[in-house]
Amino acid sequence: MSSVIEELRSRAAGRPRRILLPETQDPRILEAASLLDQQNLAIPVVLARRDCPNRDALGGLEVIECDDSRLVDACAQQLFENRQHKGLSLEAATEAVRDPLLYAALLVKIGAVDGAVAGSVASTSSVIRAALHGVGMTEGCKTVSSFFLMQFPDRAVTFSDCGVVPSPDARQLAEIAISAAESHRILTGQIPRVAMLSFSTLGSAEHDEVDKVRQALDLVKQWQPELMIDGELQFDSAWVPEVAARKAPGSPVAGQANVFIFPDLNSGNIAYKITERLGGAQALGPLIQGLQRPFMDLSRGCQVQDIVDVAVIASNLAV
Repeated sequence: MSSVIEELRSRAAGRPRRILLPETQDPRILEAASLLDQQNLAIPVVLARRDCPNRDALGGLEVIECDDSRLVDACAQQLFENRQHKGLSLEAATEAVRDPLLYAALLVKIGAVDGAVAGSVASTSSVIRAALHGVGMTEGCKTVSSFFLMQFPDRAVTFSDCGVVPSPDARQLAEIAISAAESHRILTGQIPRVAMLSFSTLGSAEHDEVDKVRQALDLVKQWQPELMIDGELQFDSAWVPEVAARKAPGSPVAGQANVFIFPDLNSGNIAYKITERLGGAQALGPLIQGLQRPFMDLSRGCQVQDIVDVAVIASNLAV
């Protein structure tokens, strides 16, 4: 079985997208951009000023000028439209666009590029802030969250949220589930089967935290009744068919889930790291979801191949 990232690379090579890498000051970014270009996995685009001292290092990469007056004006106008309800003036928007991260997010929003990858230099909070102000949320969604693709030898599954929302309420948890199901569908081509995880299975325990999961499930069923989802489920009920047959007979998800929604960041973050370190799965992420267009975050400790892989994922999400 080929891994999900191999399949995504093959798909990306068939229709390379314009992926912006704004942190040009990082040599890892330039190396990753060169690899993306050489392997035809994306059309890498970098940001630079006309007087950039390392301009020669950009080689034959496509460059968007930070001081391109046409694009700056278009981005400032877009930011003004996005934020005028918050009292932002066009003059202030023009000044704000000097921030490369925000400029990158707005370039994604106006369609100058198909997606962007940042965070090798900037913090996650800075990347998400730029994404919120620039790209904006998916229609009907108010929660930016994250997911991990967990690659096992025989399958790939999605874990969410393991990197952004510390203690989601029922509405946020429902939106995380819907976003993760869509992310899984796009990237794996599978029909998502979503398990809302808890320490209880279908009423085996009573607690406020269990109630939150049940409330989130009810919301998802109201908003997307066609989505295959069930809960609350303990992980063994969601993963092991034999356990599911005993604990959740008749469930359309139990024992065959491929999208796992954790009730809080503690459980999600711990689970993905245990799955990676003890279970031997490859963890791809955290990958940002809930935005209108792909604007991906990186760990500041990322390797060049990590940047390439996240750019490939961004390219696949740019549908």
